[in-house]
Amino acid sequence: MNLKQLEVFLAVADTGSFSRGAEATFLTQSTVSQHIAALEKEFDLKLLDRTGRGALMTEGGKLLREHARQILADTTSLEHAMRRFKGIEEAALRIGGSNIPGDYLIPAALPILLERFPGLQVTLVQGDSHEILEKLARENVEIGVVGNADSREDVDFEPLVRDTIRLVIGRGHRWRNRNEIALADLIEEPLILREEGSGTGEALAGALRKVGIDIGKLAIKARLGSNEAVKQAVTAGVGVAFMSELSTGKEVERGELVSMHVKGLQVVRSFYIATRAGRDLSPAAQAFATVMKEKHQLAPER
Repeated sequence: MNLKQLEVFLAVADTGSFSRGAEATFLTQSTVSQHIAALEKEFDLKLLDRTGRGALMTEGGKLLREHARQILADTTSLEHAMRRFKGIEEAALRIGGSNIPGDYLIPAALPILLERFPGLQVTLVQGDSHEILEKLARENVEIGVVGNADSREDVDFEPLVRDTIRLVIGRGHRWRNRNEIALADLIEEPLILREEGSGTGEALAGALRKVGIDIGKLAIKARLGSNEAVKQAVTAGVGVAFMSELSTGKEVERGELVSMHVKGLQVVRSFYIATRAGRDLSPAAQAFATVMKEKHQLAPER
């Protein structure tokens, strides 16, 4: 059984005539007869009675007509849906973002994406890089933007943009008028960090190790669960923090925070577009990756 056979059967059943059914389907009458015969052979049932009054449906034919109409209607609906999906006229996309991408990089690109594809519905799932990669591998999200390119055979990584992590202090801090501080100044200074597993924290710990400092030996006063919480604590004078320039640009511009250079310390990290290895992206995910690269990849490294 195929869709063409069902289409031909409906044409004959609805017109009550093999000749008119042939005209409706642009086929010869003998071809129409062959399609009907093939259906009757497959179901081992007589579907149409050929009478002087035309082609009349048997009870089996009536049952087939009911289901054939639904099948052809569903097929048409599916064809339309797939065309809308391919053209991103109507599609849903689940994106995973680690903390900085989820708070800053992805939201900055969404207006462009949704202006181009207003029928697209986006869901953003956030977590640390390890959590997002697990969600990607388990197909809970289709594409991710993360700060850690773990060695995984099931995920491909494409570099997106580099970001500098700098020391920030409150505008009332005693260092506010200095251009830079020495590494030794950090040892006793109250420090605020993100939670364990944070990409920013891991990048900072790695940079400190290169200059012979164990991050655990610093005067850590608090570990907070979000960038906003860290900024609020720094603003309130609880301590100083190392934060992504992407997350503090507006506060530094407004003078709410002061960004400082630490002599002899450079903390730079990259963000990556993560996709499942060996898998094709949907048109919506491809469009998202394109927009992310247009928005961020050509930005100058800082």
